[in-house]
Amino acid sequence: MEIRQIAPGLSVCGQIAPGDLEALAALGFRAIVCNRPDGEEADQPSFATLADAAGAYGIAMRYLPVGGGVTAEDQAADFAAALRELPAPVLAYCRTGNRSEQVARAAFARAPAAKAPHYKVLIVGGGSAGIATAASILKRRRGLSLAIVEPREDHFYQPGWTMVGGGVFQQRDTVRKTAAVLPRGADWIRDAVSGFDPDANAVQLAGGMRVTYDILIVAMGNRLAWEKIAGLEETLGRNGVTSNYRFDLAPYTWQLVQRMQRGRALFTQPPMPIKCAGAPQKAMYLSCSEWEKQGLLGNIEVEFHNAGGVLFGVPEYVPALMETVQRYGIGLNFESNLVAVDGPNRTATFRTPDGEVTRGFDMLHVVPPQEGNSVVAASPLADANGYAEVDAATLRHVRFANVFALGDGCNTGNAKTAAAARKQAPVVAVNALAALGGRDPVAAYDGYGSCPLTVDRGHIVLAEFTYGGKVSPTLPTWLIDGTRPSRLAWHLKADALPPIYWHGMLKGREWLVPPVPLQ
Repeated sequence: MEIRQIAPGLSVCGQIAPGDLEALAALGFRAIVCNRPDGEEADQPSFATLADAAGAYGIAMRYLPVGGGVTAEDQAADFAAALRELPAPVLAYCRTGNRSEQVARAAFARAPAAKAPHYKVLIVGGGSAGIATAASILKRRRGLSLAIVEPREDHFYQPGWTMVGGGVFQQRDTVRKTAAVLPRGADWIRDAVSGFDPDANAVQLAGGMRVTYDILIVAMGNRLAWEKIAGLEETLGRNGVTSNYRFDLAPYTWQLVQRMQRGRALFTQPPMPIKCAGAPQKAMYLSCSEWEKQGLLGNIEVEFHNAGGVLFGVPEYVPALMETVQRYGIGLNFESNLVAVDGPNRTATFRTPDGEVTRGFDMLHVVPPQEGNSVVAASPLADANGYAEVDAATLRHVRFANVFALGDGCNTGNAKTAAAARKQAPVVAVNALAALGGRDPVAAYDGYGSCPLTVDRGHIVLAEFTYGGKVSPTLPTWLIDGTRPSRLAWHLKADALPPIYWHGMLKGREWLVPPVPLQ
């Protein structure tokens, strides 16, 4: 099927078959309009056949044929009514999609200017933070008018990409269709945000629609600035250059690890803040663990180039990490920031206090520089660094009382991890509902974040801490001492956390993370 989006919430395509409906449901379509008369061709599935099959996927159907003397203009009014009445997004089809587009254009031409849709709660961003917050809100107040703005049809479990790059998970383990993980009761606006107008309680979408709200929750994440490293983008995924920070590249990391017999492997970490400050080391340690297992580690020179000045920002976890560094014979290079890559010649250039240094490589794992989301950065919601500016405890915006933000795109001083978003989501949920009722925030976020540092395939240093780097273990230290490598922590990361994510966090189940009352 060649599907073309012609307006927010409306796409067109050619003839569909019953076997296409599962894929269409997975793409998020909630209604289908048939603009092709039955019986045009002998092998054409009838509308009734498609409607029966669509029911199994919860897809609504409407029959508005164009042809045989019925023009697009004739069906324009009914088509407009269908768009008002059917759940979005809608797919219209005919033989080629042309008649569906014609009737849609006719409906738009005669329709009065559309009124901006309004929601009690509007969440921009359908990643882990946005969906978890929506689920927590709807768990507390079913039937609330709530929408999530998210253009992507796929939803990713990003913490799993390190494990893909280490050969532990399969790539398919880390992705689901967005439509499958959205909480029941939430409308999905399948579009991108192009601007914020908080003074008018409105959001502008890239497709042209404007949406208004009573409460806005920003969960758009940060931006991976690959382009800030000269030569990097054109060589990613080849010439031995990879990154676990991209879904499509994590399998290439594992391929490189498996193929490497000798040579030099470089691992980089850019200036903070970044998503999961432990991920650069995790990629390195899992690679070294495999080379150690294969008896190849002595043939491979491993270097860690960190733009910062310390191995890890919470001192209690550094001794165990230093033991790991020594075990693998890793060369540490602090205040060494990757600024350029020459893929064909396999060289990487680093800026250091003593000037630029160029190193050859056989494998290069890059963590990109990161910055605030560009749409947020250009809006009144941003601080000077381009992140949504919120109170560190309540996660409410410091200037707009009906705006909240969480996840990687806000300016709180916590580690930017999925564990942090899991702890933040219930806080934002209860505070947003309080604001909706005209009350002040009632819950506080303590800055909790977690970095399960995979020191080898089978052991993890489970770093857990709150604001200020205060160690804050979830489980008793007699069960898991997070400052030492632990096999139980490995099983937590590899076996427990993925189902907790898919079936707990995204479903509004707040296991071990209930919102704490604001003091």
